[in-house]
Amino acid sequence: MVGSGCQWLAWRVKLPAIIFLLLSGILAGPVLGLLDPDQLLGELLAHFVSLSVAAILFEGSLTLRYKEILGKQRVVRNLVTFGLLVTCLITAVVTHYTLSLSWQISFMFGAVSAVTGPTVIAPMLRTVRPTAAVSNILRWEGIVVDPIGASLAVLIYEFIVSGGGGQAIGQTLLSFCQLVGIGVLMGTAGGYLFGLLLRNHLIPNFLQSFISLGLVFFFYTISYMLHTGAGLLTVTVMGVWLANMKDVDVKEILNFKESLSIVLISLLFILLAARIDPIAFINLGWKAFLVFLVIQFLARPLSVMVSTLGSELSWPERHLLSWIAPRGIVAAAVSAIFAIRLENAGFADAHLLVPLTFFLIICTVLLQSVTARPIALWLGVAEPDLDGFLIIGASPVARVVGKALSDQGFRVLLTDSSWTNITAAKLEGLNTYYGNPISVHAENHLDLAGIGRMLALSAHENMNISSMMHFRQELGTNAVFIIQSKVALNTKDERTTASILRDRTLFGWDVTYGKLAGMLSRGAEIKTIRLTETYNYQDFIQTHQNETILLFALDDKKRLHMVVDGKPLAPKPGWLLICLLNGPQFSPTKVKDSAELL
Repeated sequence: MVGSGCQWLAWRVKLPAIIFLLLSGILAGPVLGLLDPDQLLGELLAHFVSLSVAAILFEGSLTLRYKEILGKQRVVRNLVTFGLLVTCLITAVVTHYTLSLSWQISFMFGAVSAVTGPTVIAPMLRTVRPTAAVSNILRWEGIVVDPIGASLAVLIYEFIVSGGGGQAIGQTLLSFCQLVGIGVLMGTAGGYLFGLLLRNHLIPNFLQSFISLGLVFFFYTISYMLHTGAGLLTVTVMGVWLANMKDVDVKEILNFKESLSIVLISLLFILLAARIDPIAFINLGWKAFLVFLVIQFLARPLSVMVSTLGSELSWPERHLLSWIAPRGIVAAAVSAIFAIRLENAGFADAHLLVPLTFFLIICTVLLQSVTARPIALWLGVAEPDLDGFLIIGASPVARVVGKALSDQGFRVLLTDSSWTNITAAKLEGLNTYYGNPISVHAENHLDLAGIGRMLALSAHENMNISSMMHFRQELGTNAVFIIQSKVALNTKDERTTASILRDRTLFGWDVTYGKLAGMLSRGAEIKTIRLTETYNYQDFIQTHQNETILLFALDDKKRLHMVVDGKPLAPKPGWLLICLLNGPQFSPTKVKDSAELL
């Protein structure tokens, strides 16, 4: 319940949930003493953390498609190799000299702090909305760097416990080769095997998510048994392989894994935060803040500058990459696991590893989540506000509606499979996409930058319904609207389309595509009417109730209000009404009162 409450609160205030999850864990654990994860789970805690991180990384890697970083592969590769080493070295040096920690613990913290958090980056990107290049690079880095950073931590741990020296270096290099070999081979084998099962339809839909989770845990565990650090690399390779395998649909699995990841992330942050030693956290003092400043303002910018040398990224894009690098669940989990191992190995300052990591997580998340969007806007590398419209169809009805919205300053994009309609829309100065909006080609080429709502205005009912079901996954259920093909006689019947799409139906219960097309063929035109104190909404209804259809309303703050069946609208003086007004030759039929229509 605490986890779900934190997730809901984060959604309401548009901040990463990690902030509230960490605060809840600290309150429940060291402050109030209500939760003791070690007593609750005992030896199972480390295994639960490991398997949960594996599931989270697999879900993230399922979203990584090569086509998204075409031309940017070198930047991602450099960030997760050279960039990671730069961050690790700078962090280790400043930690050693600032906090007086041993070199062993300092380098372990350097490895842990070098990994960014995909679970924090994803919600941050939804708020910041940077350019596609920056967004894709950050997503790829956040997911790929996690197993690499965790592997680096494993190698540093093995070097430490081996006692250092030349023999330890040879042992560490051998361990590195084993780790990479096992991770890549097991991940490729697991991804290819599962992909074949999906491609040949050997697994029913209702079992795909369950079997995928079983396979992730299976291959992770086998890899872990062969080499302690290979598990995370295995599941990441497995997910990337599946995401890019031809003729393999992972949407159902991805939907399940997204929900599972939210549950696991919530539990992990609360459990791990509850283990923090408050005295150690307080004793870090201002010196820990100095470590954070060096990481934020020196290590990360230098890492990005080195990694983007010779790339086509603009300087504003590089600056934004330098600013956004929040730490997340993998850093927290890895620090917790190795802190226990190093304490058992006799390192007295190992207990500071966890509070220092959580301090870095809190600082990076708080600072970057609050400032990233304004900085992106200032640099000019943020997408415009999501107030644009995707219109399904480019028929006369769709073009008239699109032109009315465009004239009010809204971005409009019309899609249609009819070249005649597309050509007519282009001649009217409207942006268009020629093709099926729910096709694979559209997925790769349909530019939805700045698009926040969809209007299904095609003459074909099947296309309208299919588009609505498709885009509600991306834009949200409350952002997709549809026009009726025929008037619903019984909207209370749960089996009717009208009932399923209730509160999503455009312009009123008896307004159909045919009705609007008929009005346009008889000379109807778009008109805008400004309400005033002397001419209010009721006056408008009485004047035009039988000769117009209200399409949209624009309030005095330039916010557009949709006119949909089942949601009354109460325009006020100063609002602008956008209507379709009957032509002189049109003989209107009896229409319900506009207030009821709305």
